[in-house]
Amino acid sequence: MKILIVNNTKIPAIKYGGTERVIWGLGKALHAMGHEVHYLVAEGSTCPFAKVHVYDPNKKVGEQIPANIDVVHLNFQPDGLLNKPYITTFHGNINSVFTFDINTVFISANQASRYNGSHYVYNGLDWDEYGKPTLDNSRHYFHFLGDAAWSIKNVKGAIAITQKARERLYVLGGNRISFNMGFKFFPQLNARFKGMVGGAEKAGYLQGSKGMVFPVLWHEPFGLAIIESMYYGCPVFGTPYGSLPELIQPGTGFTSNSTAALVDAVKNSSSYSRLTCHNYAATLFNARTMAENYVLMYEKVLNGQTIHEQPPYLAAENIQRERKLPMYV
Repeated sequence: MKILIVNNTKIPAIKYGGTERVIWGLGKALHAMGHEVHYLVAEGSTCPFAKVHVYDPNKKVGEQIPANIDVVHLNFQPDGLLNKPYITTFHGNINSVFTFDINTVFISANQASRYNGSHYVYNGLDWDEYGKPTLDNSRHYFHFLGDAAWSIKNVKGAIAITQKARERLYVLGGNRISFNMGFKFFPQLNARFKGMVGGAEKAGYLQGSKGMVFPVLWHEPFGLAIIESMYYGCPVFGTPYGSLPELIQPGTGFTSNSTAALVDAVKNSSSYSRLTCHNYAATLFNARTMAENYVLMYEKVLNGQTIHEQPPYLAAENIQRERKLPMYV
């Protein structure tokens, strides 16, 4: 089939680029499966395995779809009629009264359930682009991977956990002093801030880490940082919010909203098998598996069906009132 993947940003991803990295791996896998892949993405995008069309934010998506496309895969909610079979993936969180498009696909079971939906496809990555990890090397620190300026990602909690466990923490995704989202200063000496890293630099840090500490204070929709870390043999120690209990299965990490329990788990990180973590991520969260699951969604809408029987939604009574989810001593 001829598939158009739509997003309003540029590909390929340079550093983090979560959605960009996902749709790149998706398109590459679909191409390998024999489908004709097109992208409608921001100006400046390039791709060796697909036809790139430049997305114009001043026009409706429906006006920019090539005539020969069979199915459209949006990565934001539709802005009008498309006149083509389509699905749309929701990658984030909404915390206000909202009704989703009936063809919305979520990225975890937790995310789907919070919006009264039932259909989801886990994100996957093209692990060929990450290289083969070394799993028997000596490792000397833990890491946090995410936007450290965003308080709900809780780098402060990650620093406290590793400090109490008497371990070093490499913060990948922030600086010790930050003015983004308000002034923040992290004086703790056990934390080393590496800034925004990507590619081989990020892989190198993950390759040397004992594990990821990720005590988020919101409902994480998915968490690419989790599967990237596991791919390099790192167990993940986080809070039981959002997708984390789905992704962090026994043998691959530990979840709790107790700081003391997470400290104990970090202290016992050597009990986790790096090979188990790697194989788990490589097998379950790869781009090919993701593409196969999306093809089932494409076939559904091509057959005239909708993804959900009723549009998913967030009702007023289900809005989260607290700014951050709790963490206890």
